[in-house]
Amino acid sequence: MNETILVVDDEPKIVQIARDYLKGSGFKVLTSSNGKQALAIARQEHPDLIVLDLMLPGMDGLDVCRAIRRESDVPIIMLTARAEEADQLIGLELGADDYITKPFSPRALVARVRALLRRTQGDLLQEETLRFGELELDTRRKQVTVGGDPVHLTRSEFTLLEIMAKHLGQPLSREQLLEHMHGVAFDGVDRSVDSHIKNLRRKIESDPADPVYILTVYGFGYKFQGDPL
Repeated sequence: MNETILVVDDEPKIVQIARDYLKGSGFKVLTSSNGKQALAIARQEHPDLIVLDLMLPGMDGLDVCRAIRRESDVPIIMLTARAEEADQLIGLELGADDYITKPFSPRALVARVRALLRRTQGDLLQEETLRFGELELDTRRKQVTVGGDPVHLTRSEFTLLEIMAKHLGQPLSREQLLEHMHGVAFDGVDRSVDSHIKNLRRKIESDPADPVYILTVYGFGYKFQGDPL
């Protein structure tokens, strides 16, 4: 069955281009021009992925993302203008999986949609538990526990943690982490990685200011350390 993509943008030309290219690539496409309508469609139609503009009339993209994340783990790609870097980071913190900046190549959008769907659908085929001291990652169910207590991570936070854990002890640059996370060439900002790392440390480290799992490699990036069990 073809995946359903919900495209949300108040610019008709952008909606039309995205719809045409996605349909031409075999996707079923739903569209919306405002946040409230988009939220209603998402709740009723349960799309496989949402392409969500940041700047929407009334209920903006951040509010829509926040509302969806309270109810669903559906993959979300946010559309933003290059000048909205701070909002891009907020979107990632709220649970968006990816973002693409305007103006964008419609082929790049299709590639990003396919990459994110492959990543999320491929999750269902994995069955592996990674354990490091009190930290446990269930890579099939996308669940994390610390000392047996469940820890809620966004999809992107879990993906980042899983990537680092599978490269145990190996320093990874921000660019490498972005490439591993998104599976395609990514024009994101380095600070998006820093934002995710900050959230991860707050959630899994007993003292985020003195981390034992996620270490900073100054002038380069980050590395994960731990004793695998």
